[in-house]
Amino acid sequence: MPSPKATVDRVFHALGDPTRRAIVEKLSERPLSVSQLATPLDITLTAVVQHLQVLEESGLVHTEKVGRVRTCRIETAGLAALEQWIDDRRSLWERRLDRLGDLLAESDESE
Repeated sequence: MPSPKATVDRVFHALGDPTRRAIVEKLSERPLSVSQLATPLDITLTAVVQHLQVLEESGLVHTEKVGRVRTCRIETAGLAALEQWIDDRRSLWERRLDRLGDLLAESDESE
């Protein structure tokens, strides 16, 4: 299993591409086949599959082949890793800003 940092790096890399973000947006609505994803994006099936591979490796998308149809859906693992990373940073900065606020309040009181 990849480390949390590697997972976050993969998620940021995956979401750094506008086509992959569009795929994630479409899949947020409902599961779709690869051909359904390719049509509005105006790209080849091969290109969609390559983008899906990156999204799948990052934990953002899961694909499943039944017969001749590959269906794609959102996977929450990548989003959970990203959410944890953001929460950790938010917590750190909130503590720092709270300390700064306390220092400024002490400075106002001493005047």
